Amino acid sequence: QVHLVESGGGLVQPGGSLRVSCAASGRILGIDDMSWYRQAPGNQRELVEQIFSSATTVYSDSVKGRFTISRDNAKNTVYLQMDSLKPEDTAVYLCGATVRSGPDSRWRDYWGQGTQVTVSS
Repeated sequence: QVHLVESGGGLVQPGGSLRVSCAASGRILGIDDMSWYRQAPGNQRELVEQIFSSATTVYSDSVKGRFTISRDNAKNTVYLQMDSLKPEDTAVYLCGATVRSGPDSRWRDYWGQGTQVTVSS
């Protein structure tokens, strides 16, 4: 089994910065894409940023120039550096990853439980 655990959320003032992390653990044979999504109350889950094993990244226009995704393959960890935070960035941030694991070595999608990020004065 594979587990994703997020950390680093919290309360920050508008204009501030925060970094969240997501570590994957378990019987991991490989990781393709790692992603950050967010979901605010009453809203659908939306993709924030995604990074592939090739280091190619995809990001939402709403965070362009403010958020940066990165990954440490040796640690099976993905990070999201969030700068110039706005109140509308308030949401639960969830980590997702496509992981090859298990005795059958199949690729599967896994999700973390999420970490709350609140931007407020």
